[in-house]
Amino acid sequence: QVQLTESGGGLVQAGGSLRLSCVASGNTNSVTTVGWFRQAPGKEREFVAALRWSGNTQYYADSVKGRFTISSDNAKNTVNLQMTSLRPEDTAVYYCRAGRLGSGSYFAKRRELYDYGGQGTQVTVSS
Repeated sequence: QVQLTESGGGLVQAGGSLRLSCVASGNTNSVTTVGWFRQAPGKEREFVAALRWSGNTQYYADSVKGRFTISSDNAKNTVNLQMTSLRPEDTAVYYCRAGRLGSGSYFAKRRELYDYGGQGTQVTVSS
């Protein structure tokens, strides 16, 4: 089992920045990929970004490419999501997920393939 704890959400003005963190504990050796997903009110949960522990390969949704950066601190079993140039449409609950996935964006973008998930952290961007 793997436990995931997200932090770093909050309220920020448009154009601002936030950094989300996802700390993994437990049997993290079984994890190959950590991803961030988000769900806005009245919308389906969508892929944001993902990272493979080995090789540090990163994947991004087109809507956040160039504004968000996903990174890892392997010593701390932490995956961070640095969000810049935030927009009101980025407002959502952000969820961290982890699992043993195949390599490639096809797998990283599919939430149902991840085995573990966190409780989420709220990000609100005001205009």
